[in-house]
Amino acid sequence: MLLGAPGSGKGTQGPRLAQRVGVPYLSTGDLLRREAAAGTDLGARVAPYLAEGELVPDDLTLEVVDRALAGAGAEGGFVLDGFPRTVAQADRLGDVDVVLHLALPDDVARLRLAARDEGRADDADPEVIEHRLRVYHDQTAPLLDHYAKRGTLVSVDADRPPAEVMAELDAALDAAAPRAPG
Repeated sequence: MLLGAPGSGKGTQGPRLAQRVGVPYLSTGDLLRREAAAGTDLGARVAPYLAEGELVPDDLTLEVVDRALAGAGAEGGFVLDGFPRTVAQADRLGDVDVVLHLALPDDVARLRLAARDEGRADDADPEVIEHRLRVYHDQTAPLLDHYAKRGTLVSVDADRPPAEVMAELDAALDAAAPRAPG
């Protein structure tokens, strides 16, 4: 599982990590945006939260994520990005083998978010960026303590070139492998 502030590199590192271990990459943000774009009833309930940069409520997120996790579990596992985002969601998810935290200072996150263009309407909006960082610190950052207490958290300095971050993530996975089941 990947944790990190918006702009920390989860979307860059996640697909590569999934390919490395041979499992699907599940980006909760992508799953939620796809659901909203599909125009389903669930998507219509998810869309307003996405538009405001808010966390989608647990019941809606779980409805989308549970389906993806069931499919990925049948494929032998997954690399999960964007879920859980709260301790309540983490409790619902249960145990994970390793949690990779992409640590990034807020000032660097702001610069990265303002510079990127991934097709989101709010990519460069300073107010939305600040809001997303506040939501991360208020609701998601407590997961760092949650997983540290379980001995599954590994923090990696994400304020470096992607190749250096990749190398440290690979080393963290290699070190965690003996603890991972199966």
